[in-house]
Amino acid sequence: MNFTRLVNVKSFLSSKLLQNVPAAGFKYFKPPTDYTGMQIPEKPKLWMLAKVPQFPPGMRIPKSQKRLIDMRGPETVHNQLLHKQYGIVAVTGGKLRHGHMEMIRMTLGRRMDTSRMFAIWRVDAVWKPITKRGQGKRMGGGKGSIDHYVSPVKAGRVIVELAGACEFEEVKPALQEVAGKLPFKAEVVSHETLLKKKELEQWADENNTNQYTYKYLIQNNMMGCHKWCSKYDKVWFGKYQ
Repeated sequence: MNFTRLVNVKSFLSSKLLQNVPAAGFKYFKPPTDYTGMQIPEKPKLWMLAKVPQFPPGMRIPKSQKRLIDMRGPETVHNQLLHKQYGIVAVTGGKLRHGHMEMIRMTLGRRMDTSRMFAIWRVDAVWKPITKRGQGKRMGGGKGSIDHYVSPVKAGRVIVELAGACEFEEVKPALQEVAGKLPFKAEVVSHETLLKKKELEQWADENNTNQYTYKYLIQNNMMGCHKWCSKYDKVWFGKYQ
């Protein structure tokens, strides 16, 4: 018997034997992730952000308009994870006060293991002034004094990132606790979930069989919708308010 025929007989017998082996007891365990190249910074915890922006001495502190456009629309810059691990992403626009940033810093500081995890900010310190009139004052008299400062956030903005030698299921409870206390809707994401969400949106746009989409109706002024629709609907087509 030659060598090739012997090999074929062995493969045939092994395949027949494996067909009779029950597979109910077999389990596949995913191999652990290799974190050999991960470097933990010297200060792994979130640093404290300033409560009030710093101005040059002698400068008059400027006031600001409402400028709701700072919170409208999608985020086009800070919408991806730098370390490609885990984070919190804003679903809608909103404003972050200094108290919210302290909540994020203290919650993650207590829940994370600093020997193998680290967190970074992805939002700026508070910079936009919010004015407020005193209680019971009459109308008029000019713009009120500055009450506090906020940091505006758009939809899709990454608020904070958490990375290191850790799994998603390990850090998800701490991130969910933070996301539930924010003043706007936010979700806990990983790098894989962000990619899947983007692919799903692209697939839905490519496989949509209904040609009368919101974008089509606005662009073609169906039923005279330009008379009542918002100017932002002509830019984002109802996706962002």
